[in-house]
Amino acid sequence: MANETTLQVQETDKQELEQSEAERTRAGIVFVPRADIYEVEDAIYVVCDMPGVSEQSISITLEDHILTIDGHVESEQPEGYQLAYAEYRIGDYQRRFSVSSEIDQEAIEAKLKNGVLRLHLPKSKPSARKITVAAS
Repeated sequence: MANETTLQVQETDKQELEQSEAERTRAGIVFVPRADIYEVEDAIYVVCDMPGVSEQSISITLEDHILTIDGHVESEQPEGYQLAYAEYRIGDYQRRFSVSSEIDQEAIEAKLKNGVLRLHLPKSKPSARKITVAAS
């Protein structure tokens, strides 16, 4: 029988972002999107749940080995109605990850579908080079 690895899955409520390094220009709640991180031989995959975020309202930047994900959600309220009861809080999303220098930063890809962001962070291929020695 093959070796079985037991994975632990954490179930948690939405977590509000406590503090941000930057001042916000939008009023409202900011949540930390939940993420799963997978590593394979040649890449790292990050999957974030960001319901309500569209391709036009998401920003992903990489600066000084820090990958920052910002997603904005526009709340939709039917015209002429007033919210009487809510079980789900709507807000923006923000998350930061430190990215290793072994990641090929020029080849990072992102896809967003049905509120799920999938990042593909390929690892750099090791380079070997023969150095010739010149006679002096």
